[in-house]
Amino acid sequence: MGQPIRIAIAGYGNLGRGVEAALAHNPDMQLVAVYTRRPPDQLETLRPGTPVHRMEDLAGHAERIDVLILCGGSKEDLPRQGPELAASFNTVDSFDTHARIPDYFAAVDAPARANRRTALISAGWDPGMFSIARVVGEALLPDGATYTFWGKGLSQGHSDAIRRVPGVAAGVQYTVPVPEAVARVRSGQRPTLSTRQRHTRECFVVLEPGADAEAVREAIVTMPHYFDEYDTTVNFVSAEELRRDHGAMPHGGFVIRSGNTSAGNTQLIEYGLQLGSNPEFTASVLVACARAVHRLHLAGEYGARTVFDVPPGLLSPRSAEELRAELL
Repeated sequence: MGQPIRIAIAGYGNLGRGVEAALAHNPDMQLVAVYTRRPPDQLETLRPGTPVHRMEDLAGHAERIDVLILCGGSKEDLPRQGPELAASFNTVDSFDTHARIPDYFAAVDAPARANRRTALISAGWDPGMFSIARVVGEALLPDGATYTFWGKGLSQGHSDAIRRVPGVAAGVQYTVPVPEAVARVRSGQRPTLSTRQRHTRECFVVLEPGADAEAVREAIVTMPHYFDEYDTTVNFVSAEELRRDHGAMPHGGFVIRSGNTSAGNTQLIEYGLQLGSNPEFTASVLVACARAVHRLHLAGEYGARTVFDVPPGLLSPRSAEELRAELL
């Protein structure tokens, strides 16, 4: 094995900590630094001795980093950080606002291409692994329909969105599949299901002192791209109850492609995930994608990319010869 890939983390919340944990399982990579908006001396990393710097210090550290993994939120952080940092670094991020991915891709692609950098956007499990399952299912069963169900689980992006609502001190959001819809799809039917018919959303919110509960509820349930198309329940709880009952971050879901290869022959493809920790699994995907980004950059592949543009072999630490011999 040659020199390890030098990885840096931008943002050290749940996802950033997950990236650090994932890197411990990838000996071909080395964590060289964490960058944070908090005072660096107040940050305690999982591995003692990891260099911690201010986010502002990134500008002078480009030569020390092979791939920068962006661990900010999709609502406010990544739309600004992604294009800005792609001008100076090879990057990977987990931007997950599906409706805005085309615009975000264009915003990242221009600076990355102009500066001969490689930026993989919207990696994780959805978008990410589920995206691949949708593409493969559609390609294999062109006469069919694809259904994606998430949960039951805690969504990081949606939880981050509700915490940014004025009057919210803390909160989490769970995505819950509608059981009747899942049963119809698994039976081989091809029902037409609206967004509202596929999932519900359940929020648990701690209010700031003096906050107007009804105003907070209204701001959440009408939030575009996050809650406005779903039946959303907002539960107001104490900080103690939130810590006690909602401290874990499980998630998961499944992608189903139902189709026919000939009259009377129904085929069903299902790809599913059961995740004990949403951020740790998302982080594991980002780390594997960072390996692919490094290889793509060395090959002169510049600009923005998505998981659709990454050959699976580039995600693996194994050589092409090993993959053919042992996994093909």
